[in-house]
Amino acid sequence: MPKAGWVRFRWSRAVPQGVKSYRVTMDRAGRWHIAFAVIPAPIPAPGNGQAVGIDRGVAVSAALSTGELLHCPGLSAHERARLRRLHRKLSRAKRGSNRRGRVKHAIARLKARETDRRKDWAEKASTDIARRFDVIRVEDLQITNMTRSAKGTQENPGRNVRQKAGLNRGILASGWGLLVRRLEEKAPGRVEKINPAFTSQRCSACGRVDRGSRESQAVFRCTACGFAANADVNAAINIAAGHAVTARGGDGVTRPVNREPHLLLQSA
Repeated sequence: MPKAGWVRFRWSRAVPQGVKSYRVTMDRAGRWHIAFAVIPAPIPAPGNGQAVGIDRGVAVSAALSTGELLHCPGLSAHERARLRRLHRKLSRAKRGSNRRGRVKHAIARLKARETDRRKDWAEKASTDIARRFDVIRVEDLQITNMTRSAKGTQENPGRNVRQKAGLNRGILASGWGLLVRRLEEKAPGRVEKINPAFTSQRCSACGRVDRGSRESQAVFRCTACGFAANADVNAAINIAAGHAVTARGGDGVTRPVNREPHLLLQSA
């Protein structure tokens, strides 16, 4: 390495052929990494003609239309309690002191551990999905806009700021954007983004759109046909079918507008 000479490092994986450059970085936890620049080959499609829908959430990081519920791992309860203690300890430490530096380093190590787990989960989940399905459909979510702060300004302060901040942390900790980005990189041309409008309120059995069908975060029970399922799985089935619906005029009419004939399903 220039200006450093020969450097010993641990091989965590085999380096593919065709590597022409590398990058050495240090993360916030003080760990050094060397990364070799290479573009891996995409994962080939299985050729089974199957499509899968993925509904992303906070309680369930990713629900597949097959019924699988994927949870992005984070810190354990013991680690979260330790992180809270460290934050309280940091607030009492004098700025610029060695004690404050040690506490900040301990916090950074915990946060880096959480990030590592999230990246590992996204890599394994995206590889598994890309190998099993020909077409992968996800909601077209604007995550940057969804995780914007609700503080507002001094003249126009926001409302429910604490609750919104907690929701933002949950969204970011679930790895929504990372999962889709890795899917697009591993399965180029096979990832389709669907309009998310009313996918969680639409019955995947009869097509009825009613917000009252969503009984709770986990339960969906159609008010028209009585179909019951996990709410996230029901939304994932709608995404897999490419359904994006708009309810107009408040007349209780369901209007599928994406990848299916225009049918009017009157409410029961």
